[in-house]
Amino acid sequence: ADAGTIRKIVYQTKPDEIYNLGAQSHVKVSFEIPEYTMDITGNGALRVLEAIRDFQTETGKKVKFYQASSSEMFGSSPPPQNEKTPLSPQSPYGAAKIFAYNMTNLYREAYGLFAVNGILFNHESPRRGETFVTRKITRAIARIKSGLDKKLYLGNLNAKRDWGYAPEYMEAAWLIMQQPKPDDYVIASGKSHSVRELVEIAFGCAGLDWRKYVVVDSFLMRPAEVDTLVGDATKA
Repeated sequence: ADAGTIRKIVYQTKPDEIYNLGAQSHVKVSFEIPEYTMDITGNGALRVLEAIRDFQTETGKKVKFYQASSSEMFGSSPPPQNEKTPLSPQSPYGAAKIFAYNMTNLYREAYGLFAVNGILFNHESPRRGETFVTRKITRAIARIKSGLDKKLYLGNLNAKRDWGYAPEYMEAAWLIMQQPKPDDYVIASGKSHSVRELVEIAFGCAGLDWRKYVVVDSFLMRPAEVDTLVGDATKA
């Protein structure tokens, strides 16, 4: 949120590469705090790009920039989604990511920066925050199994997502930055699964029948929903 601090860090560290993973990245929360989401997720990328542009102009040192773009930018566009799919966001988060995506491309074209977008579909690991659906489900199962909870409250069980493994996706992000020319790439598994499937498999692994524990709560539904995301990573 602080352009001055970002500039100070860039000038002090003189980096070769910058990966901008900073965001208010929770889609549901972005409906509750849309202005903050835009400032951090959208304008945050612009602040980093401006710092790089000034630093590169003053020092002549090239700095590569990676923008963590998101499959949420595709929104209601039908699957499979690739680099040429129209962007149609269904959340303030998706809209903010599109602003950052467009500014990254603009700075590449206008100022010759090595600036790239990695359009990563959902990627998960044990380090995922507990408010995200994958960890919310696995944490709830552990608590139910331990007798600490009795129910798991979820929103849209029919939403389909393309889930991958975060360490592999970050290797892909690094590879995008090592290409001879800056460009944008979709990173995805190419497979889609519903939240319902995830719930059924996860509860099954713990020897539990999910139908006895899962409650659909309309409060957890998003004002606008992204039904299906399936990435086409052919270019990558």
